[in-house]
Amino acid sequence: MAEWLYEAGIGEARAALIDGEQILEARIEREGEGPRVGAVLAARLVEAGKSPIVALDWPGTPLASLTGLPPATSIGAALTIEITRLALRERGRDKLARARDAAAGAVIGDGPDLRARIAATSLPVTELRPTDPDRLEQAGWSELIDHVRTGHWPFGSGALWVDATPAMVLIDIDGEGDALTLAKAAARAAAGVIRCCDIGGSIGIDFPSLPDRAGRQAIDAAVDAALPQPYERTAVNGFGLMQIIRRRDRPSLIEQVVLDPVATDAALLLRQAERAVGAGILTLTARHAVIDHIAAHPTWIALLQNRTGRPVQPIADAAIKGTGHAQ
Repeated sequence: MAEWLYEAGIGEARAALIDGEQILEARIEREGEGPRVGAVLAARLVEAGKSPIVALDWPGTPLASLTGLPPATSIGAALTIEITRLALRERGRDKLARARDAAAGAVIGDGPDLRARIAATSLPVTELRPTDPDRLEQAGWSELIDHVRTGHWPFGSGALWVDATPAMVLIDIDGEGDALTLAKAAARAAAGVIRCCDIGGSIGIDFPSLPDRAGRQAIDAAVDAALPQPYERTAVNGFGLMQIIRRRDRPSLIEQVVLDPVATDAALLLRQAERAVGAGILTLTARHAVIDHIAAHPTWIALLQNRTGRPVQPIADAAIKGTGHAQ
């Protein structure tokens, strides 16, 4: 039976829906991402017009675009809003969080966190501790993150190449052999990646060209069988292209990992440090950007020291690539 594995890591909570030893869905929630979807906050109108913008009563006073602005609201007016989409980072640009005017009587408070969201699926949740067997790793967590980083997802006789562009997420298919057999396998693999990484918005899948309508309909059916609703899609056209539209209210795992590599490596290094075996000083060695990111959050170091019972010493080394190491 499928179950969620949940880990309250340092600076990052992570969860994986596993069935057997396969990760079906992977989610991370990082400290500092801003108010969650569903949060009800006080805000102040800073721009009116066709695209109103509010400043949120939240650390750092982040901005959000607003829909449903009451008529004749003036600049500087106090509002109560509800977050409907997190801020999104895209290659070359960032998008503001989205909000709407909150319902009358709405109570100020943050939205549900990752732990609450996975609990709401009604599937069992197992909380993991650093001293427990590393079931996330046994299920392939590090391998999954590597696939996300490289955009390369092997399957059977082929592979997917996944790239998050500002316009859409593009999934290209490489492989040999019969085009229809390859396309069917790729349809299942692509649906699996979309679900696993919670890819939302516009998604384009470039299948091998199939001249006959029956073959293209078989690909449509393969996607529908593998990708849970809700979503909308086009049929595969004569050039092999299918477009899928899914709700997008928070960044996908691909956006979180690929577009913020320093935060990704810092979280992985801290996870490794929590599980380091030994006594005495616990050294964290990584490139300067990663060590600087961790040092900018002294509560993370304090929490790591508390969890391990060891003094922590971050060391920056320009020769270190990737995540670094803890020992």
